[in-house]
Formats: sequence, structure tokens, C-alpha cells
Amino acid sequence: MALEIIGTLIGLVYLWLEYRASIYLWIASIIMPAVYLFVYYDAGLYADFGINIYYLLAAVYGWWVWKYGNKEKQGEELPITRMPRGKWKMAAAMYLVFQLLIAWILIRYTDSNVPWCDAFTTALSMVAMWMLARKYLEQWLVWIVVDVVSVALYLYKGLFFTAGLYALYAIIAVYGYWNWKNMMEQKKLQTERL
Repeated sequence: MALEIIGTLIGLVYLWLEYRASIYLWIASIIMPAVYLFVYYDAGLYADFGINIYYLLAAVYGWWVWKYGNKEKQGEELPITRMPRGKWKMAAAMYLVFQLLIAWILIRYTDSNVPWCDAFTTALSMVAMWMLARKYLEQWLVWIVVDVVSVALYLYKGLFFTAGLYALYAIIAVYGYWNWKNMMEQKKLQTERL
């Protein structure tokens, strides 16, 4: 329970930094999954355990892309953009492959009593994390779905602090979407004035 509380507190810091589109969210994004590896393993949420390994790797990738991925203006941080239409098909295909693969692994090799739900939140989170690393505005919409389903899953598993954190994530994700949208539009206006 102590690790769950620590993970929840780090998660709040992470959420605040993500809301602000701060590159420092990636530091919290390295620490939080390290803590949650233990929490999810103990709860028997093996897909969530596995995704935290992915989160550690994605955090390094995300930091690098935000810092150095602006191809238009070298040396400037990656701007917030809308996800290109062509990327949606790729994201949907990624999700479907992850969902089926993770569910199969959970059913075949674990004692998970929620394999499809665990696989759903895990697969969709993997896509959302990739979208966050590319700084796409719509990543917030995907996180809202993940967060709402996760609240129910964590309540069912008795992870009440984590369920509370994900309920807060869902609420903040709505505000985060509007905040990032405003930031994106302000940046666009500034660029047009130059």
C-alpha cells in the first residue's frame, strides 16, 4: 500500500507536468513506472506490469523526441500538433495487434481474471503513450478512455488509491485537452505574426 501511495503522488506530479506540456514530465514518467512495477505485479495485473517496462523505454524516447524532434526548427522543442490523418490507421492497427497479443498472453500464461480488460487498457495506453511522445493533441482523448476504464478495473482489483488517481487523470485529461488545444492555437498565432 505504501508503494501505491508513492506511485500515486508521483503520478500527480506527472499529470501536472503533462498538463503544462513540460518536458520534465518524462522524469516522472521514468520514476512512476518503476514504482508501479511492484504494485501491479502484487495485484496480478500482469499486462499493467508489462506496460510499465514499455513506459520506462517510452519515457526515454518521449524526452528525446520532445527535445530534438522538431524538424522544422532545429534546437526548439517539438510543438503540439494534431495527429495526421494517415497516422490514425497505423494507431488503430497497433492497438488491435497489441490488444490481441496481450490478451492471448494473459489468457495462456497467467492467472489473470480480467485478461481482456487488462489487455484493453494496456494496448490503448501503449498507443496513447506513443501519441504523447509525438506531442499529438488527441492523445488526451485516448487517455480519457483509458482512465475511465482503468478506474473500474482498479476498483474491482481493490487498488483504491490508484483508482482515485485514474479518476483524477480522467478529469484532468479533459482540461488537458483544452489547455493543449489553446497552447497549440496560441503558438500558431505567434508563428503567423512573425
